[in-house]
Amino acid sequence: MLAPLSWLKDYVDIDVTPKELEEKLFSCGFEVEELIEVGKDISNVVVGLVESCEPIPDTHLSLCQVNAGEHGTFQICCGADNVRAGGKYPLALVGATVYATAKDHVTIEGVMTIKKGKLRGYESYGMLCSGTELGLNEDLYPGAGYNGLLVLPEDAKVGADVKPILGMDDWIFDIAITANRPDCQSIYGIAREVAAVLGKECREPALDYTETAVKKDFKVEVAAKDLCPRYIAHYVHDVTIGESPAWMRRRLALVGINSISNMVDITNYVLKELGQPMHAFDYAYLEGDQINVRRANEGERIVTLDEKEFTLNSSNLVICDGVKPVALAGIMGGLNSEIKDTTTEVMFESAKFARDNIRKSSRALGQSSDSSAMYAKGVYEYTTVMAMKRALHLVEELGCGKVSSTQLEVSTGNSIEPKEMKVSVKRVNGVLGIEVPEEDMLRILSALQFAPSIDGDELTLQIPAYREDMDSYPDVAEEVIRMYGYEHVIPTFMPTAKVTLGGLNLKQKTELKIKRALCAAGAYEGVHYSFFSPSDLDLLRLPEDAPERKAIKLINPINVDLSLMRTTLASEMLYAISRNQKKGILEGRIFELGNVFIPKALPLTEYPDERETLCAGVFGEKESFYTLKGLAETVADALNVSFTYEAAERTFLHPYQTAEIFCEGERVGYLGKLSYEIQDELDMRVPAYVMEIDLAALKKWYGKEQIFTPLPKFAEEKRDFAFVVDKNITCAQIENGIREACKYVTDVNLFDVYEGIQLGPDKKSMAFSVVFTPQEEELTGEMVEGFVKKILKHLEATLDIRLRA
Repeated sequence: MLAPLSWLKDYVDIDVTPKELEEKLFSCGFEVEELIEVGKDISNVVVGLVESCEPIPDTHLSLCQVNAGEHGTFQICCGADNVRAGGKYPLALVGATVYATAKDHVTIEGVMTIKKGKLRGYESYGMLCSGTELGLNEDLYPGAGYNGLLVLPEDAKVGADVKPILGMDDWIFDIAITANRPDCQSIYGIAREVAAVLGKECREPALDYTETAVKKDFKVEVAAKDLCPRYIAHYVHDVTIGESPAWMRRRLALVGINSISNMVDITNYVLKELGQPMHAFDYAYLEGDQINVRRANEGERIVTLDEKEFTLNSSNLVICDGVKPVALAGIMGGLNSEIKDTTTEVMFESAKFARDNIRKSSRALGQSSDSSAMYAKGVYEYTTVMAMKRALHLVEELGCGKVSSTQLEVSTGNSIEPKEMKVSVKRVNGVLGIEVPEEDMLRILSALQFAPSIDGDELTLQIPAYREDMDSYPDVAEEVIRMYGYEHVIPTFMPTAKVTLGGLNLKQKTELKIKRALCAAGAYEGVHYSFFSPSDLDLLRLPEDAPERKAIKLINPINVDLSLMRTTLASEMLYAISRNQKKGILEGRIFELGNVFIPKALPLTEYPDERETLCAGVFGEKESFYTLKGLAETVADALNVSFTYEAAERTFLHPYQTAEIFCEGERVGYLGKLSYEIQDELDMRVPAYVMEIDLAALKKWYGKEQIFTPLPKFAEEKRDFAFVVDKNITCAQIENGIREACKYVTDVNLFDVYEGIQLGPDKKSMAFSVVFTPQEEELTGEMVEGFVKKILKHLEATLDIRLRA
């Protein structure tokens, strides 16, 4: 939430620096995410008085002598059409910093430093500035929107810094408000906290106004009191629509709101000042002299102020006149009752709507506003009443209308008076673990406007209606300690406590080891949503009975693209690869380690099985199936296990470049090349490969110790074999057969594959290099020949494999 320092000073006498106030707010539980200096990029700009102004022949420039007071008098070349002798304008001296603008003199392109220059042969020692070059617009300072020099007040002191004159010496606090403190979603709410932490008085905004005797025969009905416990409408007549005063436009601009007109600005001003959304209806367009707050009818339509049309249902709350909907309650007004330049009568609305209903309607309709965001966080009935009074005061202060005596209020009878709470002082201190002196406790709670009193151990408080978060003694303890100071809490061990060494558990250690191994192999970690879309499953060409399609549906998804709990990581990995390629990144390796959610039954009767899963994707012209297999081996090495692979098929992978991954005979994953059809559908420019490994299935091997094997005492022997085999026999089958035949085999590597006419149509040649490692004795030639014969015999018997002639 944005809170300008100048606005806060309306209510609190702040006598500390902005930085000190930031620290004090942090100390009492409010994090200032950013402290913004309004005129940060502007420096060394002063009030300049143009003493003479002569046109430079044959140019649009003028040669000016500008008096800068104590800084001296400077010759300035100026091209603005409104420069004149006797005028006062911002003068950026040599060395000053201002904003650089594009040729349109409106678009800011950065910050520039003013240097001595020469134009058309005339030296210029500085620059006279426009409002844009100082970062101002028409709302921040009158005249700043003109495409020329910014005209300063006649009484501005020559040579003085322009920042205080233009309001550029202000600061804006961007404050993070926690969910339990919606009462602080406003300038006045923050001012109350500032007053408490500084020990100052907090002044209340002016709420007085004078009513005329004008009465309107108007009626307000609330048919959905569960969604609208309080609704206030007040009639204002003799309205004159025009521009808001400069002070109001500036304040709205500082908090990010553009000025529209005085009546609309009043509602936005109250929204930011008090945290109460309001709406102003053009009374002339309210038919039937009534307002009805009700649930929408099925199929009912409304066009909102931004000219979007919505089809409503009974879960949406609408504000209607006697005939039609005129506003989406708590979200946005209708186009059919907006304030126009011709408006002469206004009906103000101030209401409390159920936060969950506004949040759900806003999300379901895809329509949001500052008002809906405020209602979603929470608005109190206390503020609803106060905001109407404030708005009517501003109408009178701005002189843009007359306040009638016609006010209609419908409520469920909820009190907006303070409620009494009694708690034990001992229990409050028990929560804190320290004894807070009674005088400090009373001082703090008084500053928070709780009107405290203590009688023995009983602390009595009067809780304001805007502090609905206050429920019992732990809440009181929190209020006391955040103002008293957490530094007073002395850390101690409980009597039975002992010091323990923290650390990662086995699962965390293993997953971190896998991540580091993959990063060392050139892969980058990615993180995706735990939700996906039914279309993601269609992308993978999965059949209707595929287990991945048995996904958990979210009851209230953000949108259809995030409506299912994911049962595979592959689809999001493919989209990530596609996004990278569309941005011109044509090679890369990505992995994600996350959960998939496998329901035990649908609809859910118990929690699903959340299985840790690893997904990796590689893409690029230099990448291949074997690159991905290398990443699989990287994972196996990290776990100190061995993977084996068997040819397989997947609906979204290439039929001849897909394999299942096994660990000690148990299937744990798959890998393969993405099919050409899906590559084309995702507009991929280079090949992509994807792998998914079920880490939950590998948990039994987590922490497996690596056994050290000493180097052999005797020399190893190596033999090469070239086999003629059937085409359907895999490399893995032959490797396993060689290892099974001889216990001295420690390494088997395929180094050549050949197919030719002389071998036959169904045959191929595969050449392997086999290493024999001695154990207790040196290997002799006879022994190795015996091993070779044993291997050949075993392969011939099991796979019908023979040596190539």
